[in-house]
Amino acid sequence: MSDCVQSGSALKECATSDYSNSILDLICSDSVRLVNGTRLCSGRLEVKTNHSNHSNQWWSSVCEADFDQQDAEVVCRELGCGAPSVLQGALYGDVEASMWTKEFQCGGTESALLDCRSSGSDRNTCSPGKAVGLTCSEPVRLVGGDSRCAGTLELKHQGDWRQVEGRYYDWTLKEAAAACRDLDCGSAVSVEQREEFSWRSVWRIMSDCVQSGSALRECATSDYSNSILDLICSVTVGGFHWTEL
Repeated sequence: MSDCVQSGSALKECATSDYSNSILDLICSDSVRLVNGTRLCSGRLEVKTNHSNHSNQWWSSVCEADFDQQDAEVVCRELGCGAPSVLQGALYGDVEASMWTKEFQCGGTESALLDCRSSGSDRNTCSPGKAVGLTCSEPVRLVGGDSRCAGTLELKHQGDWRQVEGRYYDWTLKEAAAACRDLDCGSAVSVEQREEFSWRSVWRIMSDCVQSGSALRECATSDYSNSILDLICSVTVGGFHWTEL
């Protein structure tokens, strides 16, 4: 149950028996993470470091001076998120914990941050407030519409772009606002379920998960359907919202 997990309880404490033909596949990164953010795709960057031997590992923050846009692209990709949108020191709080001591030198195409080259020299200090804070965009898009804020809703999850199923979840403008938020558009203006001739693999969105405030990709499970979702959000320009209809 999502509210149980979000309260910080372990999975086994939140389990209940049920019947279903739907199972969950999960991909985790074991070398980087974003902490203190509001979503899986935002937070202060931490890297798992080895000291002396593999049995002695802990998470270290990264100094802003040792990290650039290409490095950020690799981290967002490794975490299964979209492109980096904000890169700023101390955006998600600063810490006195250990710091990663070498400068990353990514080309931008690597699949994992620790695959990148790093400088040979160690950094002894990092100024307060300079731990890397990173926000990656959510892997959500609208295709086939007149603007980036209108069209058929698609979601990238577990490395796979699929359309979002429209029949199982009774989408209203309130729920569709979660998709508009992930798209960095304005409010939801129109939401419509559309049936196609052929059935295909889709992402089904769990309604209680979305209503709890989670991002779409955190609420997606694999399904098969011929019903897809068309969505129109208002466009954000200079802090104002307007709609292309």
